[in-house]
Amino acid sequence: MYFPSGFRRGVIGLMALVFAVTPALGQRHAPSREDAARMRSKIDAISRNAGSSPSAPLVTRVTEQEVNAYLVYDAADQLPVGLTEPRITVLADGSLSGTAIVDLDAVRQQRQSRGWLDPLNYLTGKVPVAVSGRLDANGGMARFALEAAKVGGVPVPRMVVQELVTFYSRTESNPRGLNLDDPYPLPARIQQIEVRPGEALVKQ
Repeated sequence: MYFPSGFRRGVIGLMALVFAVTPALGQRHAPSREDAARMRSKIDAISRNAGSSPSAPLVTRVTEQEVNAYLVYDAADQLPVGLTEPRITVLADGSLSGTAIVDLDAVRQQRQSRGWLDPLNYLTGKVPVAVSGRLDANGGMARFALEAAKVGGVPVPRMVVQELVTFYSRTESNPRGLNLDDPYPLPARIQQIEVRPGEALVKQ
């Protein structure tokens, strides 16, 4: 992924994978710089705790307003190519929902086509991508269970989402990217993320 090194890369990468391509049903208020500053301070605290030896148990409460504000004011220039305006919502049943604008032409220019079998060959332009599902994050590992996906308001099969996840999660050490069905390690010695309506508890 095209992020700076360290914990912020892991945090933004997790957001990009789970949140930034996940339909926003509305926020309690517009993202503010104050919300972004609170999120930045919490990320710094989590990072410092992860770097201590041994790291102490730490529970950090983050709200969807803080995460969304951080994405607007702090992470905009760190998001991968072709992905803008990410928004998240934590629903009452604990599932995650959100939207992002994805420039499919920019994505296509940055990846190798698989010919007529490539689902992204048939999608063009800047379109809203909406994905919803559940995040299971325990024991230092996380997995996102996809429930529904739309591109430009039209339902799309799972393989379209997988193509986008593969593109946005690839790294030099893992050029194939992540598989939606596979668990992936949480950054910064995070052991659990407990999702609640409008917020999450990050437990180290």
